[in-house]
Amino acid sequence: MGRGKVELKRIENPTSRQVTFSKRRNGLLKKAFELSVLCDAEVAIIILSPSGKIYQFASHDINRTIAMYRNQVGLPESNNSSFRRARTMEFRRNNENEELRRSIANSEMRLKNLAGEELDMLGMQELKQLERQLKTGVERIRSQIGRVISENISSLKRKHKAMQEENSRLQKRFHELHHYADHASSSILGPNAYMQFFPSEF
Repeated sequence: MGRGKVELKRIENPTSRQVTFSKRRNGLLKKAFELSVLCDAEVAIIILSPSGKIYQFASHDINRTIAMYRNQVGLPESNNSSFRRARTMEFRRNNENEELRRSIANSEMRLKNLAGEELDMLGMQELKQLERQLKTGVERIRSQIGRVISENISSLKRKHKAMQEENSRLQKRFHELHHYADHASSSILGPNAYMQFFPSEF
């Protein structure tokens, strides 16, 4: 048996009026949502209850929808729209600044934890996670130290080899020059040259 037709007039009973308002409001918001999804429509609804409480639904940015509506019907832009935009931008900047402050504070606390400080507030699970991170960090540091030492050893070996080769080359050059000097002295001064220069030793 279907429902009878409801007479559209103000409901005098406050309790019945509030119940009807809640049901009809929820049904209207649900229909608005369905319309926006099924038909890809841009829908915005603002409902003010008898007590002045605001209920709203917007499938997109409600400010943009209202601005489009005002433009379509030829209404002038609201005098305080610029103020609202400025307040919105200020609110976003404040949120971003607050998020940055929280991020900096968390990073600083993390650094203190990694240095073994401010550990009293950490639970068992957090302490175990910190321990794992420290072990991983130590392993990476050891691996990097091993690579640096290996590179330094290789570099020192290359330098040592180069110095040995340079020393061998200088020794060879020294012997060549010494042999050349001995040969030149013998050719110019003869076998008695040493006795002529240093007669007191003989």
